[in-house]
Amino acid sequence: MSSEGAGAQAARAEVRELIAAKGHTVDNARAAVARLKSAFADGSLERTPQLDLFLADLERTLDQEAGEKLGGKSAEAARFILRAIDRELDRA
Repeated sequence: MSSEGAGAQAARAEVRELIAAKGHTVDNARAAVARLKSAFADGSLERTPQLDLFLADLERTLDQEAGEKLGGKSAEAARFILRAIDRELDRA
């Protein structure tokens, strides 16, 4: 069952805004992950098994060594995973 209430609606809307934001996909993905973690921590959204998988995949995609720039394949993978997160948000 998905989370209900104003907090859940606001969290979903904010995550979707971050996913759709202009700018570099990697930066948007990091912001979306941070907002999702915040929503889970404050109880606005409930974790789903699928969201946990998507977040784990996204965090691996965003992992970088110090000074390493992410782009190209990382950005494309992040876009793909963010779309999956967007679809799963209504179940969270």
